[in-house]
Amino acid sequence: MSYPYQISSKEAYQQAYQRSVTDPEGFWADIASHFFWRKRWDKVLEWNFKEPKIEWFKGGKLNITENCLDRHLGTLGNKPAIIWEPNSPEDDHRVLTYRELYNKVVQFANVLKNNNVKKGDRVCIYMGMVPELAVAVLACARIGAIHSVIFGGFSAQSIADRLIDANAEFVITCDGAYRGNKEIALKSVIDDALVQCRFVKKVIVLTRTRTPVSMIKGRDVWWEDEVRKVETQGNPDCPAVEMDAEDPLFILYTSGSTGKPKGVVHTVAGYMVYTTYSFVNVFQYKPGDIHFCTADIGWITGHSYIVYGPLGAGATTMIFEGVPTWPDAGRFWEIVDKYRVNILYTAPTAIRSLMGFGLGPLQGRKLDSLTVLGTVGEPINEEAWHWYDEHIGKKKSPIVDTWWQTETGGIMISNMAGITPGIPSYATLPLPGVQPILVDDRGVEIEGNDVSGNLCIKFPWPSIIRTTYGDHERCRTTYFATYDDMYFTGDGCYRDAEGNYRITGRVDDVLNVSGHRIGTAEVENAINMHAGVVESAVVGYPHDIKGQGIYAFVIFQGSHGDEKLNRQDITLTVSRIIGPIAKPDKIQFVNALPKTRSGKIMRRILRKIAEGEMDKLGDTSTLLDPGVVDDIKDGRI
Repeated sequence: MSYPYQISSKEAYQQAYQRSVTDPEGFWADIASHFFWRKRWDKVLEWNFKEPKIEWFKGGKLNITENCLDRHLGTLGNKPAIIWEPNSPEDDHRVLTYRELYNKVVQFANVLKNNNVKKGDRVCIYMGMVPELAVAVLACARIGAIHSVIFGGFSAQSIADRLIDANAEFVITCDGAYRGNKEIALKSVIDDALVQCRFVKKVIVLTRTRTPVSMIKGRDVWWEDEVRKVETQGNPDCPAVEMDAEDPLFILYTSGSTGKPKGVVHTVAGYMVYTTYSFVNVFQYKPGDIHFCTADIGWITGHSYIVYGPLGAGATTMIFEGVPTWPDAGRFWEIVDKYRVNILYTAPTAIRSLMGFGLGPLQGRKLDSLTVLGTVGEPINEEAWHWYDEHIGKKKSPIVDTWWQTETGGIMISNMAGITPGIPSYATLPLPGVQPILVDDRGVEIEGNDVSGNLCIKFPWPSIIRTTYGDHERCRTTYFATYDDMYFTGDGCYRDAEGNYRITGRVDDVLNVSGHRIGTAEVENAINMHAGVVESAVVGYPHDIKGQGIYAFVIFQGSHGDEKLNRQDITLTVSRIIGPIAKPDKIQFVNALPKTRSGKIMRRILRKIAEGEMDKLGDTSTLLDPGVVDDIKDGRI
């Protein structure tokens, strides 16, 4: 199997890029023609960024699972589709061939139908990293249900917020999940969430940890029991439901600059074409390679580069249940050698964490199967890039530093492995079809090279966000209203003398913690729910491992004066309301916050204090009480 759209040289990249700009419709039509369509599209692209309204492959009919599974059965039926490595290295791994994965997806699609899930219904999936998570995702797509995967570390309140927003009447979960030396009681968290969600009709529960769970008659059913019912029916086929190119495929919730998470909607055809195209080209995937993306399927990286992109390309993709540091910090390297992994795609946070353990965990590891390394989630700092290059890639494996977002669906700016050059800490060049532009705060284009500005995209690509679920106006104001006729990424960017792009960080009130975006307002709302908190302000600061840490300035009038205990109470409150991922790294108690006369908190000043740049606070004359700043500086942690 070969990929006719795979770019094989720098000259071929330049030609593809040029065509994608001058003839985008012809360019993407050619790529889309290599997929299976029930009905070919009538029009490749119709769009405007004002509403916004973006339609790719308009009038086309297809099902993404026919492209990820059915079409591979004749040539790849006995080849591994998914390799699953369990949390404990003592447990048995599993391999699902394309035929076996197809059978399991068809089987579980019938389970969903037996439980009255229909096309267009929203299905919340809250599971550990087991193969059944991929099966559940694909089974939803097969019958046209819209899946919404929620990361297994989110709290009951966060789940309830997402269930309510999506009006998801169906939930798929596990009794529990393993993550390192922890056991997480997933069903119990779902039960707590459902106290607020009486509209949920059915909860399907997979057995994983054998944790005792509460099963409510009429609502809760066991995955295994439901599969047996399908088996007694003779394992009937489940033909893929015909979908329109622009039908929603999934909703994935992401933090924004306001407290309420927003449900990013991706549609079937454009997402399929772009994730597969970007997977094959960025990683230079070759048939037979083993691709190991270490992300969780609860994030967009897992959707695009564990499930849909690799399976669309007929690749072998790995799912890892555990964490990189358990039972020791050599776990990734053990997995690479055990399965002869060719492509390793992980986060700078993980690399920095593993660097801290020194070279001991690498002793005895060959890592000679690796041909491509990748990073995702945040810009990788030079020190971590060089460590990754020298000690993991042995200076023989190109590193692709990929920039993209939940909203973009797939990788947007990145070098292509071995094709276009990599530069430490640079995402480098846009993929064909991606037209970046730098603008100043007024939206005026900053032309030329060796310049910095706000990163926007001036033309749609197939996997661009279509809407935010149930609130299209929020999609418009967040991404398309800041600057006319542009998608605003929220990131600052530098373009060097050769035209390479380097992402410099968020320019809005969103933090990038361990590669995951968390809205400052969401964390502030959670802190403010603690009974003793009067008001809070949250900013990011440089963190050696996470990239960005969370620094909270809190006005506290609680009943007891034990600062350490108060900090622990606030931290626990945030964990309960959002999840442990949003816990502040530092909490500084203050008497007041720096505010303008109109009452706006000057986060710019707090950010400089958190970063330790006390001499760069800028003008404080507009503050209601400039003396507040000195008190905060004196109390900095």
